[in-house]
Amino acid sequence: MSHIVYFSLGANIGDKKLTILRAIDRIGELIGGVERRSALYETQPWGFTSSHSFLNAAVCCCTKLNPREVLAQTQLIEKELGRTIKSVDGQYQDRVIDIDILLYDDWQIDEDDLKIPHPLMYERDFVMTPLREIMADGGEGW
Repeated sequence: MSHIVYFSLGANIGDKKLTILRAIDRIGELIGGVERRSALYETQPWGFTSSHSFLNAAVCCCTKLNPREVLAQTQLIEKELGRTIKSVDGQYQDRVIDIDILLYDDWQIDEDDLKIPHPLMYERDFVMTPLREIMADGGEGW
């Protein structure tokens, strides 16, 4: 059985565009075919101060993996692309890549390390703008 999963991607250090493109490629290889992807959006940091702006995007893919397997693969992709530290307890910082699971079908999961839908997505324009783009019209991509 296939499932539809939506991701938010963000990067604010290093070659941001290349890193996001590589993350999307790896999502396609490890999680499932990327059906839609948004444009890239340049945004200011949210929840912390930094002189580095972010590039953000959203992607939709079709997967046979369960949510816990999807989480494991996103964490592996982050590590492969150079992420070494995860944000803890709302303490955010610059990052080479961040991949969040936003939606997985219409499932609701509330575990310590896995919350679907993503609990803060509606508060974040940098998540909702690209997500609306790919949910509304299929996304033009770049």
